[in-house]
Amino acid sequence: MKLLLLFITATAIWSAESWPQFRGVNASGVSTSTEAPLRWNGEKGENILWKTAIPGLGLSSPVLYGDRIYVTSAISADASAKVKHGLYGSTESHADTSKHQWKVYALDRKTGKIAWEQTAVEGAPKTKRHPKATQANCTPATDGTYVVAYFGSEGLYTYSVDGKLLWKKDLGIVNAGWFFEPDYEWGTASSPILYNGSVIVQVDRQKDSFIAAYRLKDGVEVWRTARAEISTWGTPTIVESKSGVELVTNGTKAIRGYDPKTGKELWSVGPNSEITVTTPIFANDLIFVSNSYPPMQKTYAIKPGASGDLSKETAAIVWSKPRGVYMPTPLAYQDQLYIIQNNGILNTFGAKTGDNVYQQRVATGGAYSASPIAAAGRVYLTTEDGEIHVIKAGTTFELLATNPMGEVLMATPALADGVLYVRGMQHLFAVAEKKQLLFGLIEAFNFVALVTVWRFQVPNRFPRKRDQLRSAAIGVRINLNLHETGSGFDLLFHFRRNDNQ
Repeated sequence: MKLLLLFITATAIWSAESWPQFRGVNASGVSTSTEAPLRWNGEKGENILWKTAIPGLGLSSPVLYGDRIYVTSAISADASAKVKHGLYGSTESHADTSKHQWKVYALDRKTGKIAWEQTAVEGAPKTKRHPKATQANCTPATDGTYVVAYFGSEGLYTYSVDGKLLWKKDLGIVNAGWFFEPDYEWGTASSPILYNGSVIVQVDRQKDSFIAAYRLKDGVEVWRTARAEISTWGTPTIVESKSGVELVTNGTKAIRGYDPKTGKELWSVGPNSEITVTTPIFANDLIFVSNSYPPMQKTYAIKPGASGDLSKETAAIVWSKPRGVYMPTPLAYQDQLYIIQNNGILNTFGAKTGDNVYQQRVATGGAYSASPIAAAGRVYLTTEDGEIHVIKAGTTFELLATNPMGEVLMATPALADGVLYVRGMQHLFAVAEKKQLLFGLIEAFNFVALVTVWRFQVPNRFPRKRDQLRSAAIGVRINLNLHETGSGFDLLFHFRRNDNQ
């Protein structure tokens, strides 16, 4: 037996799942992680990986790519400016017209430390907001190279992942508001999405609405298509199916499909609700769109690849329901379609058939603005009052846990690699259970272990094997399945020949 020094370089790699836009990849709201947190307490710090204060007000969701998290905010010079949450109706605008700073923040995903911040613009807001909104409602988007932030009337901004401003574009006054009274402005909420080297924005306002694509590298307009629409607040969605790729939008006059490369309208179905807030989603080879404001309170399941006026082509509508949802975007997960109403009533349908599965008030109800998300057989429902309910996915209702965060919650959380990222009114939280905390620490540091091992002497009668062992540098990927983090490690085993023995 001879002594051999086996140098093991175990460098934690960040093969992280991304959540690159509003509600993740193609707005699905579904994480591929096989693990997800169940119980935590934001007030007491239980199972909180980190917690970082985000100045100002913002209802944009966090987005994730690689080792970075991006989020936006608007800081008012009026320190008393607030958001009024809860179940109520109001058409009036908020009175805060003081000087603002529109901010973009990049945070370290492992520690929550702010890596950089940029002020996109500052000044008095060009349009007003709803009491239940902020001046930073639109979720940013990233592809790991570019970071795009949209602030409505304040413009569209594209940064490098290091925080360098690459270009900006003024899209005009985006005075989204009440269709009956244009003076009542409520602010924008439609978020940018990235596709094929472009950023796509849906700019629906009181008049001259449009949807457009701009080249990511320099902001050059690729295409622009006029929309016969009034103000809407939903985000467009890329649908990739066997029929091809299409861009689907919600809208008051119609739900529409476009060619995302050219902006050409492919199909439409209408009329629709007079106020549309939700984002289209794609799952089970169907496009789902749901709205719940008069005169059309409807949920549609639409075949991809359609063309023309679908109001007349009924074969393209697989099923529909005479009820929908006003604020939270639906969730399609494990063959079920989950629709959480503003008041906490959860309706569940068979995604493929539209069959009623169950209806249930979640806990004691409350107010809901954030959209549901899912992972690991669990559905996460976020209340404005600061609680996140976890229910078991399936055909029967089972409440698994109720988790307090300690502050108002109106933004949709992000969920990747088993870690839940929650944007509260004051802080951004990373939620991970205890085993996640351990593996989070491992991922935070690269380490080199010098291990002394005994190995047997390779006999000379096996020269090929001996030479292989002497010269090999073996790269091995081990998928450790670290539960909530889902990380992997690269182990490089260097076999060194000891010529002195």
